[in-house]
Amino acid sequence: MTTATAGATPATAGPGGGHARAGSSVLDLPWVRFALRRAGGLVLALALLVTVTFLIVPLIPGDPARAIAGSSATPQAIATIRADLGLDRPLPQRFVEYVSGLARGDLGTSFRYRVPVSDVVTARLPYTVQLAVPAIALVLVLAIPLGMAVGVLTRGGRRRRLDVAFGVVAGTVAAVPPYVMGTLLVVVFAIGLKLLPPGGAQTQASLVLPILALSLGPACAVARVVRADTSSVLEQEFLRTARARRLPAGRLYLRHALPNLLTSVLTLTGLVLTSLLGGTVVIENVFSYPGLGTEIVQAIVSKDYPVIQGIILCVGCLALLVNLLVDVVLGIVDPRTLTGGHHGG
Repeated sequence: MTTATAGATPATAGPGGGHARAGSSVLDLPWVRFALRRAGGLVLALALLVTVTFLIVPLIPGDPARAIAGSSATPQAIATIRADLGLDRPLPQRFVEYVSGLARGDLGTSFRYRVPVSDVVTARLPYTVQLAVPAIALVLVLAIPLGMAVGVLTRGGRRRRLDVAFGVVAGTVAAVPPYVMGTLLVVVFAIGLKLLPPGGAQTQASLVLPILALSLGPACAVARVVRADTSSVLEQEFLRTARARRLPAGRLYLRHALPNLLTSVLTLTGLVLTSLLGGTVVIENVFSYPGLGTEIVQAIVSKDYPVIQGIILCVGCLALLVNLLVDVVLGIVDPRTLTGGHHGG
């Protein structure tokens, strides 16, 4: 008499071992659920971005056809230009054509330059990246060490004056709008001290003030959060025990304190970096820098709808990509976030 089924399937390792339990599907794996959730979110976000951009941009005051034809043009000439630009077709038809073009990788044709919008974007995008990437790096390099250092020095109510001074200075700098920060930097370092060029993109030195204007505010905002979280983490029992064992300072703070700060810091950093991408639009115009920000302002003035839409889509996709990368890093640092919270699924 058979006592066991020969073909019985043994239980597999649980989620911690990287395998699903017997009878479970691949959809039960945290990373698979995370990928599906994020993919669905990205599709919805892109659809919303495309729709809102298409509907809002034509609300900009003015007529693109009249802007191209000039103030002395006849109504017949303006009508001809409107037909040539496709603006005489019904809005739903234009939207379908626009989405169909996007599906083929076609962002449309610039009203002003009469070249593909993708050419305009690719010509200006490297300049914006040249500002944004160093600014992002500077935010992280300044904010995390500074916030941790102040948090360590002021833990448990120590050095109250330093804590207050840091809060006031960092809060003030973080509250300064980018265009005001850029103007102040130009007045002090370009006009007053004559140490750096006031704008343009002729030399590497021209990048210093725009990068500082982009990064100082976000760096102070992130540093304040890091300081608060550092103070909180240092009061936890496991770190008190580590200090009682007189572990070396580097091991104590880098191996024990920093990993416990990463979840909140990365979450805030994703939000800050998204706003920083938008800040490049303002900063590039303050410093006459030839990036996407300067181009979109010129496009708004000339009513160049396809270029405006193309740049908004480009910046929006970059923001979505930044947030996706932050979510992936969060999933690696703290797997509990893969389930959409701090509790496993």
